[in-house]
Amino acid sequence: MMRYLHAEWTKLRTLPSTGRLLLALVAVTVAVSVAAATVVSCASAGCGYDPAKISLFGIQAGQAVVAVLAVGAISGEFGTGLIRTTLAAMPNRIAVLAVKAVLLTGLTLAAGGLAVLGSALAGQRILLGNGFPPALLAFDGPMVRAAVGSVLYLALVALLSLGIATAVRDSAAAIGVVLGLLYLFPAVILMIPDPDLATLLWQISPTTAGLTIQATTQLSGLPLSPWAGLGVLAAWAGAALVTGGLLLRARDA
Repeated sequence: MMRYLHAEWTKLRTLPSTGRLLLALVAVTVAVSVAAATVVSCASAGCGYDPAKISLFGIQAGQAVVAVLAVGAISGEFGTGLIRTTLAAMPNRIAVLAVKAVLLTGLTLAAGGLAVLGSALAGQRILLGNGFPPALLAFDGPMVRAAVGSVLYLALVALLSLGIATAVRDSAAAIGVVLGLLYLFPAVILMIPDPDLATLLWQISPTTAGLTIQATTQLSGLPLSPWAGLGVLAAWAGAALVTGGLLLRARDA
């Protein structure tokens, strides 16, 4: 297993895009979060916004960068034919995918942690200047859960993307499928006239369900609790990895 880890880490760290994408994840997430916090203010009559969601709004942009990073971690090998060399040197295909998942998760957690920390600190400071009461901006249990959950959300998006890329094998198609799940699926839900069906789709969507982990206000009105919502995304990621692993083992290359 150490040989597998060393080989996959060498490939991942020597990809020119890896470092740039990790930096882009931090920069994009913080920039979008700052922009969202800048345009929101709290009226004297009361705040109708969840400060945690606003401070961490950049996660919705950063997840696209994570998807591209994760897809590139394996689809490039399919495109160049390098996957045949990889599997010849490391015949345990499930172990290859597992090692890629571990390394990708570690990188995403590290960069995602920096992105979330920067977003939370900058966003909270801006919101305080925009009229939000300090009590709403305290780094207490709910805010800590939203921040930690957002980092886990990014890691699960990475695993979901890796599983889909392993199953699809084509970079463009895999990115299209992942971005469709992350952005198009929630948009379709908004156009469903039946409220019961819309709620059901909301509960099973990896994005809308997963991002409930950021909610710190009006929790009783949510269709899912924060951790249950993140569990939905975890189920999607697990299913994608299992499917990708089975197909990787069944195919010639």
